[in-house]
Amino acid sequence: MKQSLLTLFFVLKISVVVFAQQGLVSVDSLSTEFAFEIRYASPYNFIGETLYDCEKCLLQEEVAEALNNANAYFCEKGYMIKIYDCYRPLDVQKKMWAKVPRPTYVANPYGKGSIHNKGAAVDITLVTREGCFVDMGSDYDFFGRESHIDNTNFSAEILANRKLLQEGMKRFGFGTIRTEWWHFSYQKNWSFPTLNVPLPCD
Repeated sequence: MKQSLLTLFFVLKISVVVFAQQGLVSVDSLSTEFAFEIRYASPYNFIGETLYDCEKCLLQEEVAEALNNANAYFCEKGYMIKIYDCYRPLDVQKKMWAKVPRPTYVANPYGKGSIHNKGAAVDITLVTREGCFVDMGSDYDFFGRESHIDNTNFSAEILANRKLLQEGMKRFGFGTIRTEWWHFSYQKNWSFPTLNVPLPCD
């Protein structure tokens, strides 16, 4: 039993060191004002399988700080960021591509991969400070026209919600992609390496 505990201790310590070396930090260490629904830590996602062993949001330190600043901005307006996904190991990207090889929605892991694999992209929405739903016109990971940011065939309320999210994130260095209203890549992402270290689950 003692040997098992020592082994576990060293495995966890090594995981922490690995992530520190890669520059990844846990977003919840910066603020308690985020809401979380890490979809890939459950089967409630477009794959229908649990892809992560735990609910973790890890990002490059610079990206995490920018996201935290964006969240403070939204909080002043009565909202907060709800996080669906952050850093994603490359092996998980390969599983997604094997199921849905559609580069419009799933980045090819055998090409440039996803900015998620660098810890420099987030999938998010907004909720109210009380945690209530904010309508963005489609569910997260809905692969269709309703998810496209250039689709204006929505009510004025939904369009205003999307505008608030997009303009707020752009203020803090995040860019959009055309096909996913929820995806934001940190614009200064080119210097970060593609990573395949697993999430540090207890």
